[in-house]
Amino acid sequence: METNAGRVSRLEVLEGPTGRRKWPDEVKARIVAETLVPGARVVEVARRHGVAAQYLTTWRRLARAGHLVLSCDNPNFAALVVEETPAASKTLSPPIEIEAGGVIVRLPFDSSTSRMAEIVVMLRRSS
Repeated sequence: METNAGRVSRLEVLEGPTGRRKWPDEVKARIVAETLVPGARVVEVARRHGVAAQYLTTWRRLARAGHLVLSCDNPNFAALVVEETPAASKTLSPPIEIEAGGVIVRLPFDSSTSRMAEIVVMLRRSS
């Protein structure tokens, strides 16, 4: 800022947040999920949310490594295998099976999606 006899001749105003920001994991995951939509560009998503593209790229890497859990609202990343069950066992709800690296985890049919996501992350970390 320049002064001239006690008067201000030039003043600069910085818009938006300055300094370091702490992004909650839920927000990071939501922003990363936006980059996974077909046709989305990382730089455009980053600009829209006011984050540097390099941070968003790092968050994507963390998500791929299983260190940042993405929302399971639209779980289009897993293959679904449907098998016929014998007529006698159709009265009971079959368990949900998650298989990774030769390990099979069986969960009750009414398990929450967040619990399934936690297990997938732990399986990824252990492999």
